[in-house]
Amino acid sequence: MRAAGERLRADGAINLSRYNTGGSSGEPLIFYIGKARKSHDVGAKWRVTRWWGVDIGDPEIVVWGSPIELGTQDRVRMVRDTVLRTELLPAFEMSEANLDRFVATIRAKRPTMLFGYPSSLSLIAAHARKKGIRLDAQGIKVVFVTSERLYDEQRATITQVFGARVANGYGARDAGFIAHECPAGGMHVQAEDIIVEIVGPDGAVLPAGQAGEIVVTHTATADFPFIRYRTGDVAVMSDETCSCGRTLPLLKEIQGRTTDFVVAADGTIMHGLALIYTVRDVPGVERFKIIQHSLDHTEVLLVTTPVFNDAGADRIVKDYKARLGASVQVSLTRVDEIPREASGKFRYVVSKVQAGAPHA
Repeated sequence: MRAAGERLRADGAINLSRYNTGGSSGEPLIFYIGKARKSHDVGAKWRVTRWWGVDIGDPEIVVWGSPIELGTQDRVRMVRDTVLRTELLPAFEMSEANLDRFVATIRAKRPTMLFGYPSSLSLIAAHARKKGIRLDAQGIKVVFVTSERLYDEQRATITQVFGARVANGYGARDAGFIAHECPAGGMHVQAEDIIVEIVGPDGAVLPAGQAGEIVVTHTATADFPFIRYRTGDVAVMSDETCSCGRTLPLLKEIQGRTTDFVVAADGTIMHGLALIYTVRDVPGVERFKIIQHSLDHTEVLLVTTPVFNDAGADRIVKDYKARLGASVQVSLTRVDEIPREASGKFRYVVSKVQAGAPHA
C-alpha cells in the first residue's frame, strides 16, 4: 500500500480525507477514506452504544489522542462536540496535575458514558482511588475502551472506581470499526461490510480456535480499497453463538499486536503478559514499559516510589532470565515519566525481535 500510494485512489473519487496510522509498527501508513467508510464507522459505533443503554446526545467524556490529534480540532468539530455533549480530555498528558483535573471534570460533568484508552481510564481511576475520591455515584452507565489491549486488572479497576461495566471495542483507524463487546460478553464482528479472516504466517485462513493475524476486507472503502489488509493484531475466531441472541460472528480472543509478543533466546514465542505479571506485582512500581531490543537484551523502564528496593529489582531480573534465557541481559532503567506513542496510546510491551531472528 505504501508503494502504490496515490495510485490506490479510485478514479473519480472526490472529497476524501487524508489519514495516517499511529506508526506503532515502525512507520505510519498514509491513506484516504471517503464518506461511505466514515458512515459505517459512525453507524457501527452508535449501534453498539445502544446495546449498552446509551445513545447520541447522552453526555460523554472522551479521553483520547496526542497533542497533534487534539490540535486539529476545528470549529466545526467543536460545535459538533458541543451539540453531542462530548468533552475531550488529552490522553497524552497524564501528569499528576492533569489527573487531578480529569477527576474533577468527571465529577463536575457527571457523564453518562466514558470513552478512551484502557490505560488512560484505568490510570484516572487508580488516581482517584489513591486520593480517596469516589466516582461510582456520578451516573456513569458504561465505560467504552478501545485502541489498546484491555487487561483484566484494568477492567477491574475501571469497574470498581467508576461503578460501571466496561465495554471493550476493537478497531483501527486504517481497518475500521471491527468488533465490539455486548453486555453478554461476546465480541461481535460488525459483519455487514467488514470481512474478518484469521491467517497463519503463510496467509492461509485458520479454523476457529486457532490464533493468527487478523486480516480485514472493508467493503465500504471503494474510494481507497482495503482488501485482505494485515492489521498486525493477533486473535482467535469463535464458531459459537453469543448468548445475547445476536448472530454476528464472534472473536473469541484478541491477544494484541504481533509486537506485544516476546521471543526467548531459544526461539520460544510468548505473550508479553509473561513479563508483565512479574513487574506489575513488584512493590513500588507505579508504571513500566518493557522493551525487547534484541534476543540478548531486554530493558524495563520503571517509574517507582521509595518502596521499590533492590529485592524488587532482583526479582524482575531473575524472573525475566528464567523466561527469556539465563544469558539475556536484563537492564532496569529508572525514569520520571514513560512517554506514550505519538498517537497517544500506551504500550506496555514492545518487541523489536522477529520470530526466528538470530542473536544480535
